[in-house]
Amino acid sequence: MPHTPVTVVTGGSRGIGAAICTRLAHEGHHIALGYHSDAEAAEKVAATVREAGTRCVTVKMDTAEEADVDRLIETAAAELGPVTGLVNNAGVGAPVGPLTEADPAAMRRALEVNVLGYLLCARRAVRDMTRTGDGGAIVNISSAAATLGAPGEYIHYAAAKGAVDTMTVGLSKEVAEHGIRVNAVAPGVIWTEFHADPERPAKLAAGIPLGRSGRPDEIAAAVSWLLSDEASYTTGTILRVAGGR
Repeated sequence: MPHTPVTVVTGGSRGIGAAICTRLAHEGHHIALGYHSDAEAAEKVAATVREAGTRCVTVKMDTAEEADVDRLIETAAAELGPVTGLVNNAGVGAPVGPLTEADPAAMRRALEVNVLGYLLCARRAVRDMTRTGDGGAIVNISSAAATLGAPGEYIHYAAAKGAVDTMTVGLSKEVAEHGIRVNAVAPGVIWTEFHADPERPAKLAAGIPLGRSGRPDEIAAAVSWLLSDEASYTTGTILRVAGGR
C-alpha cells in the first residue's frame, strides 16, 4: 500500500461515521467523507480530520446511486491519491415498529441504502484497488441486529445487516487473491443520533451484559484495527462490538 492510506468513509458526517473519520485521521489516513444531506456537519468533521494533520474531501452523495458512488471514489483518487480503504457506514434505520405497520416505501429506501449502497461502494472500490495492484481493505458496518433480529423495532434493518454479513464473507473470498481484505464490525446499541428515541441506549443498558451502551469511538477503534496492517491476516470476519449481546 502507499505510505499514506486513503480511506473513503460513507455516512461520515455524524455518529459512528464521524468517530471513524476522526480516529483514522489520527492514525494517518487521508479521508474522503461521503455525506447525504448535512454539509455543515460534514465540514465540521473534515475540520477535525485536518486538525489531526491529514487531508479530507467531502462529497455530497447517495450511496444507492451508482453515479454518486463513482463520483465519491473518483474525487478521492483525484484529490487524495489511490483509494486503499473503504468503510461502508451510511445507513438508514427507519421505519421503527412492528413489521406489520412498516411503510413499504421507507423499507425499500432503507434496503437500498443498507444493502445496495454497500454493494455499489464495494464494487467500485474493488475495481480501483484491483487496478492499482496495491491491495486494500474494506470494512462494512453491520449490526448485532443481524443475529438478534430486532423484533418490534426494525426487522427489515436486521435483515439488511444479515445481507451485509453475507456480502462480507463472500466478497472476502472473491477478492483475497488481489490482496484486498473485507471485514465487518457489528456494533450493538451505541450512543448516537441514529435512534428514533434518543434515550433508547439508556433504556436498553440493563439488558447488555457489560451494563451500558457503547460509544462511537469504541466502534471506530475496531474499524481502525481492521484497516491496519496489524489485521493483515484477518478477512471475512464479522467483529462483534456489542457489550456481550
